[in-house]
Formats: sequence, structure tokens, C-alpha cells
Amino acid sequence: MPTPSHRYRDIERTAEYLQPEKCLPPPVDNSMDKVWFIKDGCGIACAIVTWFLVFYAEFVVIFVMLLPSKDLVYSTINGIIFNILAFLALASHLRAMITDPGAVPKGNATKEFIESLQLKPGQVVYKCPKCCSIKPDRAHHCSVCKRCIRKMDHHCPWVNNCVGESNQKFFVLFTMYIALISLHALIMVGFHFLYCFEEDWTKCSSFSPPTTVILLILLCFEGLLFLIFTAVMFGTQVHSICTDETGIEQLKKEERRWAKKTKWMNLKAVFGHPFSIAWLSPLATPDQGKADPYQYVV
Repeated sequence: MPTPSHRYRDIERTAEYLQPEKCLPPPVDNSMDKVWFIKDGCGIACAIVTWFLVFYAEFVVIFVMLLPSKDLVYSTINGIIFNILAFLALASHLRAMITDPGAVPKGNATKEFIESLQLKPGQVVYKCPKCCSIKPDRAHHCSVCKRCIRKMDHHCPWVNNCVGESNQKFFVLFTMYIALISLHALIMVGFHFLYCFEEDWTKCSSFSPPTTVILLILLCFEGLLFLIFTAVMFGTQVHSICTDETGIEQLKKEERRWAKKTKWMNLKAVFGHPFSIAWLSPLATPDQGKADPYQYVV
């Protein structure tokens, strides 16, 4: 018995849904082609909150824990590590937010485009009735982005964007660096509490003891919450990449129609190849090759 997702895709192939004559080509001057940014109020608010929380952690770590410390070596080493992780986390977040996740050209379900595919007898193409696009295999429509996204995993409000074929690397790095910075902050909070209990509280911080305790508890709560959340998300994403199955495909239990690859090949497809230190850099765009012109045909 076909699943609901299969029935829906079967409906998309029917003649009344294709109707290429009703699809107009996309406008030439499209701002989304210049800068990819989703104008979603919830997503923008979540992105702002993310940056605010990182800057709050930066404030507490630098001005409450490291600067008042008498150990210059301890403060310098931890300050450098924390700031590098914070920079990488925010850079990954920015790249995940403003990178086109793999949007299918809007309005390409035209008669001319379908004819250019040179379909053979028995071959079919799927059209998205919502954005009038010919959907490549494994593409799904996002109601927030209002576009079909290639290998869409999910829409994440924290990065105000979909996680798809072209920006999954940056999302994975974002979750990894947030988990690392949270763990680092928690370790420093633990050491600072021990130091303050052994010493006079008025000497272990530039702020009053009650203010210091409140700031440290808030940072501890923030760090613990985001460590658990991002660590789980990081593990889920890595598992999804290794199995070459997106979150939506797992949720809908879609039938596997694509070739099975090794875990190492799947990792290189997301992070770029060959393997290098650039895998850990949000500033390096992975070389994923050109899109297959026949990916629209099933």
C-alpha cells in the first residue's frame, strides 16, 4: 500500500498539475539570487537571540571570570580558546543563514524547460504546485522559504533558513562549535566557583558577590541547555549524512531510490573533497560539483 507521500507525488505527475503553460518564468531581477535571506519574523528573532546569548557568554567569561583572575596564563589561554570558538560558531551561523540551501529555480516548470529535458517514453518529472517548479529527486517544498529545496533536511528557525544540500556543512559546524563553547564555558564556571569558595568572593570578581553568582548561574543554565541541544543535533546531523538520508526522508519513510554510497563518500559530498582542515572552517565553501542536469527526471 503506497504511503501518503507516495500518493502525493503520484498526484504531482498528473496532467492537471503539470500545466506548464500556466507557469511563468521567474523575474530576471530577483533579490534572492543576490543575497539569500529569509524574511521570517520568528526566524529573525531566533537568530538575534542566538547572537545575544553568545555575546552574553562572552561578557561573563571575559569580565566576570578571566579578567579578575590572578593567573595570567590561565586567563590568556582560556580567553584565546573561547574567543576562537565563539568566532567560529557565529561565522558558521552566519554562513548557514545567508547561504542558499539548494533552492530549485522558481517558476521553471515552463513548456520550454520541460522540452529541454528531452524526456523519453516512461520518464516523468514532478512539479511543485506551490512554487511552480520542476522538482529534482529528493527535493521538498518549504512553506517558510516558499521554495523547493534540494535534499532538504529541515527548516531551522535558529539559523532562519532551511538546512539543505548547499549549507548543511555550515549548520553542522554551527552545532559543533556551540556545543564546544558551551562545554568550555561550563568547565570554566566550575573552576571559578571552586576558586571563589576558597578565596574571598570580593576578590574573585569585579562585580558584587550576588551579581557574580547570578551571572554565573545564568551562564551555567545557558551552557547546559545548549550543550545538550546542539550535541544531540550534531549527532543527528552526522548520522543523517553518513546514512545519506535527510530528516524529512526519515520522517516520511520514503522509499530509497538513490544509489547507496559509503559513509566517507557521503561526508565528502557535504564537507567537500578531498579531506582537509577546511572541513572545520565555516569560511571555506565545499566543492560539491555541479548539479546533475538529469536530476529532474525519474
